[in-house]
Amino acid sequence: MTRSSSPQRVLAFDYGLRQIGVAVGNSPLGTTQPLAILKARDGQPNWDEVAALCREWQPDLLLIGDPLNMDGTVSEFAQRARKFARRLEGRLGVAVEMVDERLSSFEVKQQQREAGHSGDYTEHPVDDLAAELILKDWLGQQ
Repeated sequence: MTRSSSPQRVLAFDYGLRQIGVAVGNSPLGTTQPLAILKARDGQPNWDEVAALCREWQPDLLLIGDPLNMDGTVSEFAQRARKFARRLEGRLGVAVEMVDERLSSFEVKQQQREAGHSGDYTEHPVDDLAAELILKDWLGQQ
């Protein structure tokens, strides 16, 4: 997967089988915000919704969370996330980069519990916040 030389606007995706979190950021300004939680069926989103987000936000780069095992090996789930990334790149023609996301969902859920979240992540999902954390981590490494 290729990387854009100097991305301005970036969309980040927290891949999941039932939901995919999306966040948007501005690389030069270092700003981020949660954007959407897309419904998915066995990891497949409504591709029209994904395309609409890309038309609206015109990203230079798409980041996909790479759910590696704790020892850094590639899990079956990471293989699915990478397949999703290849599909995004192929369908949208936008450069894609995988970002290590180990413990991002755990960290977001911990932050949300500390902020008073009920813990019912089915009723009140945090996938868009996990995507934002992936984006923030990536920005911090730039």
